[in-house]
Amino acid sequence: MTASPSPASGPTDLPALPRLEVEFTVEPFHDAAPGPHVEGAIEAIATALDGVAEATIDIGPFGTAATGPGEATVDALTAALRAAFANGATRVSVQVTAASDGEYPPST
Repeated sequence: MTASPSPASGPTDLPALPRLEVEFTVEPFHDAAPGPHVEGAIEAIATALDGVAEATIDIGPFGTAATGPGEATVDALTAALRAAFANGATRVSVQVTAASDGEYPPST
């Protein structure tokens, strides 16, 4: 099996990403007792966005949401996905939306 190219090897002429809102739910779901698959994903995204200007995280009973600068948010989501599956997740549902508070495409 051949490894996929890293994101860094992709096109370099793309415009900057807008602020992004990501929401994810990690399964299997255990009421009132999130397992290491959930806790790992939350810890990973929180750590990745810690110190990132204008990044926010909202941990809810059924999912987690984060908003921040596009590149940082994509990287944080990637870390959350890796942590979730490394800790036993069977499924992660993700929604990514351009944040409504940002200008896109950004002015230069």
